[in-house]
Amino acid sequence: MAHEEAYGSNRSKRVFINNVETYTSKHIGTILAASFLGSSLDDATENDLEEEQSPRQQKVKHAGYQIVGTIRDKSDGKKCTYTVAEYHQLDRNELLKQMLECDVIIYNISEYADQIEEASWAARALHDKMDKFFKPKTFILVSTVMTWAMSKPVDPDNGAIPFTDVDYRTRKPHPNFKQHITAEKLVVKLGKTQRSQFCTYVVASGLQYGMGEQVFHFFFKAAWLGAMDKIPIFGEGTNVLPTIHINDLASVVLNLMVQKPKQNYLVAVDDSKNTLADIVKVISLSLGPGRTSVVPVEEAFFIPDMTQADIDSLLVNLRFDALFIKENLDMRWVCEAGITEHISQVVEEYRQTRGLLPIRICVLGPPAVGKSSIAQKICAHYRLPHVRLRDTINEKLTHLENQIQLANAEGDESEEASIGAQDQLDTLKDSMEQNGGRLDDQYVIQIIRDKLRSKPCQNQGYVLDGFPKTYDQAKELFYAEEEEDNEGGSTKKITPDAIFSLDATDAFLKQRVLNLPESEVEGTTYSQDRFPRRLANYRDNNMEDEAVLNYFEELEIQPEHIEITSSDDMDYLVVMQTIVRRVGQAQNYGPTSQEVQEEERRRVEARLQREAKEAAERERLEAEEATQREARWEEWSQKLEEVRREEKELLEQQSVPLRGYLMQHVMPTLTQGLIECCSTRPDDPVDFLAEYLFKNNPAVQ
Repeated sequence: MAHEEAYGSNRSKRVFINNVETYTSKHIGTILAASFLGSSLDDATENDLEEEQSPRQQKVKHAGYQIVGTIRDKSDGKKCTYTVAEYHQLDRNELLKQMLECDVIIYNISEYADQIEEASWAARALHDKMDKFFKPKTFILVSTVMTWAMSKPVDPDNGAIPFTDVDYRTRKPHPNFKQHITAEKLVVKLGKTQRSQFCTYVVASGLQYGMGEQVFHFFFKAAWLGAMDKIPIFGEGTNVLPTIHINDLASVVLNLMVQKPKQNYLVAVDDSKNTLADIVKVISLSLGPGRTSVVPVEEAFFIPDMTQADIDSLLVNLRFDALFIKENLDMRWVCEAGITEHISQVVEEYRQTRGLLPIRICVLGPPAVGKSSIAQKICAHYRLPHVRLRDTINEKLTHLENQIQLANAEGDESEEASIGAQDQLDTLKDSMEQNGGRLDDQYVIQIIRDKLRSKPCQNQGYVLDGFPKTYDQAKELFYAEEEEDNEGGSTKKITPDAIFSLDATDAFLKQRVLNLPESEVEGTTYSQDRFPRRLANYRDNNMEDEAVLNYFEELEIQPEHIEITSSDDMDYLVVMQTIVRRVGQAQNYGPTSQEVQEEERRRVEARLQREAKEAAERERLEAEEATQREARWEEWSQKLEEVRREEKELLEQQSVPLRGYLMQHVMPTLTQGLIECCSTRPDDPVDFLAEYLFKNNPAVQ
């Protein structure tokens, strides 16, 4: 009996969460689903203990939390991996029925304000039914620190003194978050009537980050895309943002479910006191260009993906000390020191959660085989930086010149930077002068390596076009790329993941060059005197034992060989199919919302133009057909009239002999018969006339 009670006390608990597919609810649900009863967040991530435990211990461990909840959007048809049941657009009675079957009800109102009214109703409805509970229930409202946004400082003379949980009764909300504080007060009040049956908690969450990002997503995305030279800081950026990692917030919720403390209201923030500028700068340094710029707050309203709530949250200025969490909960912090101290971890979570993995491609082959055209198509398909040797060298020279000009403009403070840039520029130009406009390999290798280590290439990847050209260049460029990281491991930085080797016969390549327009050939390496030598050099550099592909094969990167045999496929459709099949799906954001709208606009315009063209063509064909039909009708009418005339003439010609015969032989007898009939007046004139004609027929006589 005692054995059965032990098992019964560890049965799974059912947890209801609203909007299970949204950012906050999803990560809370994921952590809870991975936990077992009585566990902490640390325990939820320990996956190696199960094999070492006895069967009975394993059974107790698996007694955990079953997650059910509502979903906002069912259009994609996908079910969350951590839920056992999902509900969509239930009426209130059915929704209450589902919640009554749960041990814990979690309502998240930190993301969507339209959930506030439903959360308040749920708390009241459960409170009204608590006399009929089969077992005690816990209600947790996940709210936001924005209900503190307008609170007066603890010490008017010292605004740096942080708020604590005990100050919650004096909190004042942001004007756009008054509904949130109303719901918070209601939930706290309902939890004080019969705590043994229905206990409630309000968790005022800091701005959440980690695992793909939410309110800071704009900055991460802008930095990762590399489209901005400077990441914007809205306003002065000196405001302190209270933050918490989403997994730490989940740990707070898990601890409340397990420990059930007496305090109903707590603030969930980490120990950081980072300003908006601090956060944006570290994001830019870790993921983007490394530069930021202060811009007016109004510019945030022109960003389509940023909501009013996001803007309000980024402008809040609050300092907190989460004493209750530190002193009463069994927290296993993921990022206790905040986002700036754990930026490497947060950036890696961002990449992994959103599937933003770099795609590194190298396209090699002889001159005129179509490397650059194919590389451009790969870049367009996967949205990758295009790394060409000549463009990269020119970009480096231009960068050094701009750096020198900027340093000179700033004066003595940048004199050292100016001298360094000038020395480097002089070295590169001297090398080019001594080699007929070409750089020594040592400088080329360094420039290409710097380019491949730039943030855009590290984030999205790259398409390396036609380089390296030799085995030695490949070895020098990639040999030292396995570098020790801070933890003693090795991490690949720039080596390509896929190698595509294009090839064609010399005769085909020469013929292709001969067919090029003179304007494209003049002054280039495709000229008649230079191209054969360039092609011969390529063949010499890629002999069987010294081919550049041998180096990648030594790294166990098998090149994909593609033979170019025809110039008819100028769009390289077959080649692109091979490349896409080898590389797989894109691992980035794809088109932005503006680009999607622009593409949709272009598709609509193209469709309208196509429909207008088709309508005009139909009208032209109909008019042409009507003209032809009218002409055919007129022609037919004329022919018909002609036939009738000819028939009439023919009948008239054929009737002449018959009329003559009738006038000569028939009409005299018929006339005499009619006269006789009139004189005799027989009873049957017709019979009389017939008998008369028969007796007096000239032919018979």
